Amino acid sequence: MKFQKTLSIFFITLAFSNLAFTSPAYARIKLVTLPDRENTMVRLDNPQATLVEEERILNLHKGINKVDFSWKAVHVDSDSIRLKIIQHPKDTRLINVSYPPNSQSLVWDIYSPEARQEKIRISYLLANIDRLVSYEAITDKEETKLDISSYMILRNFSGESLGPARFQLDYGEGFEKSINDGESKRMLFYQANQVKISKSFTFDAGKHPWEPNKQQTNVGIPIHYVLENNKNNQLGKHALWGGKMRIYQNDGHDGSIFLGEDKPAYTPINQKMKLYVGDSRDVVVTQRKTHHERKNIKRNRNNQIILHDKVETMQVTIENFKEGSDHQYH
Repeated sequence: MKFQKTLSIFFITLAFSNLAFTSPAYARIKLVTLPDRENTMVRLDNPQATLVEEERILNLHKGINKVDFSWKAVHVDSDSIRLKIIQHPKDTRLINVSYPPNSQSLVWDIYSPEARQEKIRISYLLANIDRLVSYEAITDKEETKLDISSYMILRNFSGESLGPARFQLDYGEGFEKSINDGESKRMLFYQANQVKISKSFTFDAGKHPWEPNKQQTNVGIPIHYVLENNKNNQLGKHALWGGKMRIYQNDGHDGSIFLGEDKPAYTPINQKMKLYVGDSRDVVVTQRKTHHERKNIKRNRNNQIILHDKVETMQVTIENFKEGSDHQYH
C-alpha cells in the first residue's frame, strides 16, 4: 500500500565479512524498502497530540542493520519517536540512533545475532489530527429516558494517511478505519439506551424578573434534562467527553420533534450532566419581598452603621399551567 506524504522507512543492511573488524572494507550496503505496517493503533485520548503505534516486520541480517525513518511533510514530534523490539528483545538490540543534518529523519542501528525476521513497534506523537465528540439523544414522549448516541468527527491534517488503523478513544469500542491526509470522517463509536433523566425548571432570582406579569413579553423558565453518569443508569463505565448534543423527542407517532441542542461539559463518573432543552412558558414564577429589617447593627464612633445582618422574607409563587406534569423546580 502506497501513501502520499506518508512516513517512510528504509532498511540498510551492512553485511560484514570475517575481516570486517580488522579492515575498513565490507561486502556492500543494500537499501531495501520495508513492508507496509502490519498493525497500526491510533490513540485519541489527548486532544493536543495523537499517539500512533505501528508494528512492522524487519528482515534482519546477521550483524548491524541500519533502519532509516523519515517524516518529510508529516507533523511528527521528533523527540517522541521510539522503537521497541517485540519478538527477540533479549538478543536483538537497538544500539545507536543518529540524526542526519538538515533532514527530517533518523537512523536506527539494530544488531541481530543471526539472519531472521523481527517484529518491531514504532511509536510517535502526531500533531494536527483533530477529534471532536458530538451526541444525538432522543427522549421518550413522557421525557423520562434518553437513548444516547456518541459520534467522533475525525479530521486529519497531519500530512500522513492512516489506514487501515485501529482508532481508540479512552472509552467506547475501538474501530477500524482508514483516513487520508486532508480527509474528515464522522463515526458512531458509543451508544447507551434507556438512560434515566429528570426534568428540571430553574428560576434564577438574579436574572429573571420577580413579577413576570408586569413584563411586556412572556418570561421563559429554563428547562434541563439531568442525568447521572453511573452504572445504575446504563452509564458509569467512563467519563463523558464534552461536545455538542442535539436532543429530539419521540412524538408517539413514529416521528420525532427537535427540542434543541446544548454543549455539556466533561462529566466524570458519578457526576451529573445537565442538558438545556429550551424555555418553558407553562411555568410562571412570581417573587415578592414581604418583610425587610436590619439586625445586630454595629456602629463606629461616628454612629455610622458599619455592619449588620439583613433579614428578608420572600413570598414565591409557582404556577404550572401544563396538565399532568410532575417536575422539579429550583
